[in-house]
Amino acid sequence: MQSEMCEVQINIVCEVRPGPEFLTRSYTFHPSRHFQALQHYYTDSSCEDPAYSLVVRGKLRLRQASWITRGATEAEHHLSKVGVVVHSLAAKQRLASMLPPSCVGPTLGRVVPGKTCELYNTRAGRGCLEALGFSMMEMGMIRVETQHHGHGGKVQELLLGDIHTDWTQRTQYRPTGYQQPLQNAMNHIHPCPVCALVYRSSEQRPPVLHRSPAALLPLAGRWVSRRCETRPNVLFLTRDFTFDPEQHAWQGVYRHYSDPVCSQPTFTLRASGHYAQGNPSAKVSGATEFVFKVTQVGVTALEESTAKLLNGTRAGKCGQAGGWEIGVEQDLAPTDGCTLLGIKLPHKEYELFTTELDHRKHPLLFIGERPTDGSSPDRPQRRPTSFQAPMELCGGGGTQPSRRYGSGFNSKQVQLAANGTMRLAQLVLLVLGSVLGSWLCAY
Repeated sequence: MQSEMCEVQINIVCEVRPGPEFLTRSYTFHPSRHFQALQHYYTDSSCEDPAYSLVVRGKLRLRQASWITRGATEAEHHLSKVGVVVHSLAAKQRLASMLPPSCVGPTLGRVVPGKTCELYNTRAGRGCLEALGFSMMEMGMIRVETQHHGHGGKVQELLLGDIHTDWTQRTQYRPTGYQQPLQNAMNHIHPCPVCALVYRSSEQRPPVLHRSPAALLPLAGRWVSRRCETRPNVLFLTRDFTFDPEQHAWQGVYRHYSDPVCSQPTFTLRASGHYAQGNPSAKVSGATEFVFKVTQVGVTALEESTAKLLNGTRAGKCGQAGGWEIGVEQDLAPTDGCTLLGIKLPHKEYELFTTELDHRKHPLLFIGERPTDGSSPDRPQRRPTSFQAPMELCGGGGTQPSRRYGSGFNSKQVQLAANGTMRLAQLVLLVLGSVLGSWLCAY
């Protein structure tokens, strides 16, 4: 297990966190269980203009397999030092405006760009960190997956806990889902121009990414998720979207599973409706605002326990009462949705989309991240400021479930928890609210 952890984990893109925040990350894990995390923050969504960098040192202890999120390992972290390096006077002023006066004087008061300033050590409190919205609670949940390529290569990925979409909750939130994965610096995708820049970075020399050509891609066609996805509150999902721009129509097939490799289906949700494209986002450069209207939803139970739970609903609240059968879709329109599943029809959501090309020049679609608390972005002020995992354009033909990913650390501490089949009741709050994903196009 220690040999697995003695590695450098890096991200391969400019990340967008709720807020929005734009950053790159490079985490180094040592056999002694000590780690160093470099987080570089930027003023723009392309990570071209560094604002400040955080260098975080601490210790990580892996514990037991998670009883909440199957396939994850629970961990404890202890911070020893956190330092900040500002890269411009404007960044210094912005940080000073975020920190309480007790932090500005002894820390940022005499700091000049390029010099490290200590924000936290084991003798000081964490007030300065919390004022920045800084937390390493992501270390509380860990999973490692290995992707095998047909040509014999492999990509090893480190998935850390998700960041709460509500700024006021993020420093105390214990994750139950994941962020976008970091990749092992020795086993990453090729080619990867960003990888070398992030790997060679330091707190004094943040990576400056080069803006990729704008990928103004049409929505037309079928978009599918690249992997089995995990959402907060124990959701394992797959997505399959089709867009018809001429009719401004869309359909999404959401497949729910009880396990982290999406092999044990529980139910399928098929939603459809219309959408309207809005203005370019004022918060996330390159992204576009959309409004989606959900007018039809059909649900298919795929296991007996799911059908039994749905049959237990009151008449008029969730499809035909007592009429749920395994493998038979029920239309929820006659009951205006399903109270048990948190679905109300018709329903409107305020969305954020962006598109880009991956390292193979294949189109990717990013859809707004869902609120961590399971609510819906049903008002303009609740529009997302960050994104879910990317979906890729399917070039026609059938799709097959992704089998490229293995289980995590090769250790008893990180074997899958033997929880059995998930109860549908653990999933209901985020059914529509979790735009899902994991069916792989064949290339």
